[in-house]
Amino acid sequence: MSLVVDSVTKSFGAFEALKGVSFTAPQGAFVALLGPSGSGKTTLLRILGGLEFPDDGSVIFADLNWLHVPARSRRAGFVFQNYALFRHMTVAQNIAFGLAVKPRSVRPARSAIAQKVEELLALVQLEGLGKRYPSQLSGGQRQRVALARALAIEPRMLLLDEPFGALDAKVRKELRAWLRALHERMGITTVFVTHDQDEAFAMADLVAIMSAGRIEQYGTADEVRKSPKSPFVAAFLDREAHHAPQPAR
Repeated sequence: MSLVVDSVTKSFGAFEALKGVSFTAPQGAFVALLGPSGSGKTTLLRILGGLEFPDDGSVIFADLNWLHVPARSRRAGFVFQNYALFRHMTVAQNIAFGLAVKPRSVRPARSAIAQKVEELLALVQLEGLGKRYPSQLSGGQRQRVALARALAIEPRMLLLDEPFGALDAKVRKELRAWLRALHERMGITTVFVTHDQDEAFAMADLVAIMSAGRIEQYGTADEVRKSPKSPFVAAFLDREAHHAPQPAR
């Protein structure tokens, strides 16, 4: 039931966004893709969600050839930095959206959708706010609504693209702890894109540091933080470059 990404490449014209990316994560792991802008993090996330297709390589998840599963059938829950909430819909309608647009043959009854929404509002600690509109919420509350909407489809994989980037430092810290606790409770395989090392190391089980379309280092949060294996990783982690092993001359 692990996630296995093997030699994934992706180019946009002459630009190589991913250059043979490979990593493995066990079922239920929280993986952070950490690196500067343009390193390929979001491209890899979009491939996992079915929004992009690689030029080469493979992705196996839950014993499925993930790249052959249509995006709609992957049940991948996305949470974006800008929330991507529908402003004309209430909080409850936003959360219910993924269920309400299912084909009639598999769409839950209205009563079941309403019950699911109430359960999710409680889960994300927004009880009683279902009738409000996104404009009536704080940034942190909107991000919780976005997460509840992603969870409504009972995702097999949760994909988070800089979800706290638009929030102030205090709210970010509070939501980091809350999301990590929620992950431990639900155990959904989660892939989290960030350029913030504090965020990555505070939340993730496994960290992949990316640069120029490649994974420079991958391992547990403690391994990566304490033992950078290249000058780039050392520099990115705000460590002196000479603390990392130097390349052979």
